[in-house]
Amino acid sequence: QLQLVESGGDLVQPGGSLRLSCEISGLTLDNYALGWFRQAPGKEREGLSCISRSGRSTYYGDSVKDRFTISRENAKNTVYLQMDSLKPEDTGVYYCAAQVYPTYYYCSGYVSGYSHWGQGTQVTVSS
Repeated sequence: QLQLVESGGDLVQPGGSLRLSCEISGLTLDNYALGWFRQAPGKEREGLSCISRSGRSTYYGDSVKDRFTISRENAKNTVYLQMDSLKPEDTGVYYCAAQVYPTYYYCSGYVSGYSHWGQGTQVTVSS
């Protein structure tokens, strides 16, 4: 049974950092590209970052570029999102997603590129 479970969400002050984790079970992680998405209240789900099967290709949305870092640890079946210099506008529910791809060097930054999703973890940036 495929399962994605996010953790690490919290209340943090502006300028602070958080590290999100997504533990994935029920699949061979090597075959999957992975992504992180965010949904703020009243807004559509937004692609933040993704990482290819090989880990060598990554994508970052403009709103998080140079502040967030995605990484994967296949041996632990986990993908991470390191978030630094957090802003109030980073507030939202953060989701991880997985999709099998035949190529090692591609990932999608779009919601439509993924068929497997976690339940989300809340991140609130506020003073």
